[in-house]
Amino acid sequence: MAPAALLPLLALLAPGLGAAPPDRDRDRDPARLWCRSPDIAAACQAPSPCAHPSQPAAAPVELSLFYESLCPACRRFLVQQLFTTWLLLPPEALSITLVPYGNAQTCLMHEAKNFSSYFPVIFCLESGSSVTKTLEACLQVYAPQLDGARIAACVRGDTGAALMHRNAQRTEALDPPHQYVPWVVVNGKHTDELQAQAEASLLGLVCRLYQGEKPEACGSSRTPEAPPRCRR
Repeated sequence: MAPAALLPLLALLAPGLGAAPPDRDRDRDPARLWCRSPDIAAACQAPSPCAHPSQPAAAPVELSLFYESLCPACRRFLVQQLFTTWLLLPPEALSITLVPYGNAQTCLMHEAKNFSSYFPVIFCLESGSSVTKTLEACLQVYAPQLDGARIAACVRGDTGAALMHRNAQRTEALDPPHQYVPWVVVNGKHTDELQAQAEASLLGLVCRLYQGEKPEACGSSRTPEAPPRCRR
């Protein structure tokens, strides 16, 4: 005889004892019954299809970088920390917002729209010897679909000035006010500790803050000393 504790479960699984046998062709999968409740699934030792619904995906770490395109410390952080971290981590782990002070880059972002299209170009610009003279070459390598003439016209015209004004307003609205560049905001916050950690090892910081399953690249992160900054 079945243990008394299982009788209520048996009643749920086989309602109407003595009734006509079920249509086997219509209902071949007992998992549909096992999964009616966690108690039934546990008592019947149901397989993995009865697992509870998966938890919502973890939110990415949100990072905003306020910087000047001609600042050596900004260029170093973007090239050595931000771009490499972006390459190593999946988009579900890290979301980046760039707020540059420099017409060429704001116009590039305006024309490209898509982050994955313009960030490699910005990396190229910041890696070169002259940020202002290598736009066309960087476009040819990383984003040949973009129109360099349109970007140049934006830089010289009212659109570029309006984009720069908007970024200036966003920078002035920072709380606390920025004192140097690069200025890093992580998940809506800026502290001296977060800034120092980002400058020393951005990959390590993002890996520590990300609440989802750790990407493979997080196994190799380390924390060296932070480089100098450009003071305001």
